[in-house]
Amino acid sequence: MQGNNMEPLTREEARKLFDNYNEIKAMQHLYNAAIKEIRTKLEILNDEFQVTQSRNPIHHIESRLKTTESMIKKLMNRGYPVSIDSAKKNLNDIAGIRVVCFYIDDVYSVEEALLRHSDLRLVDRTDYIKTPNYNGYRSLHLDLEVPIYLYEKTEYITAEVQIRSVAMDFWASLEHDLRYKSTGKIPPELPAELLQCADEIAEIDRRMQGIYNRIKDV
Repeated sequence: MQGNNMEPLTREEARKLFDNYNEIKAMQHLYNAAIKEIRTKLEILNDEFQVTQSRNPIHHIESRLKTTESMIKKLMNRGYPVSIDSAKKNLNDIAGIRVVCFYIDDVYSVEEALLRHSDLRLVDRTDYIKTPNYNGYRSLHLDLEVPIYLYEKTEYITAEVQIRSVAMDFWASLEHDLRYKSTGKIPPELPAELLQCADEIAEIDRRMQGIYNRIKDV
């Protein structure tokens, strides 16, 4: 059972609340549809840049659907009820899209173009580029509400879009691998060293942006 004065759920008890196969499939369908909607918009935008500016700002796009286990863990860690309805209400990153751009300026160009879509509603925006996270992480996070037009109704689904440069993605990918996939104990000096690497990579990112700006203006 759940509640302020009740015993917390075990992981197995929480999993049983997600055991309705049809409800899970229906939810996955909605969030997969949200991913497809946003990916299509991004791909069209990238193609338009190629036509109008003879270049693509987007290096590549990745997407993923949060697993049932990850949803349960996040709900439990945050003290929310464990149910499909609770996941829809309280988790904005069930559907995730990562957009990796070539340069820093491309991040904001893609954001501006994406937000011009009148059927998308910005729920939340966090700019970890202008204000990096404590560990050096840099990326632009957008929580977007997407209408999904079903046969008999319209559902509004929130998806998280992360937009970052190639350099930011390079650091984030390796930091994740080092910090979360290491089988041994993380050395105490590692966080400071990773932060230093993040700052050095960010400086190179800014220099590459400057080089590109000089080249394009010739």
